[in-house]
Amino acid sequence: MATLEKIKERISQIAKHRKNTTAFEIESVVNQLGEHGLEVREPRRTRHGVLYGVGPLRFMVCTHNPGSKQVKACYVDDFLNAMVELGLYEE
Repeated sequence: MATLEKIKERISQIAKHRKNTTAFEIESVVNQLGEHGLEVREPRRTRHGVLYGVGPLRFMVCTHNPGSKQVKACYVDDFLNAMVELGLYEE
């Protein structure tokens, strides 16, 4: 289990390479947050992406990007906005 500081560091790394982030990286951070006692709802898989719930916040990560493992920067921004609201990342 990673420490909360390591998770915050990982979130900062994701923020630095917004256009080169995979869905797995975001899912990994969300899973680690659940291990630290935050309320993490079971991800809802949709046809084009995954809906995550952390605490009172929800954000969608669209994985329907044929030919690319990376998610679009706008979905990374949604993830980062949720982390700001939770106090885990400062812009």
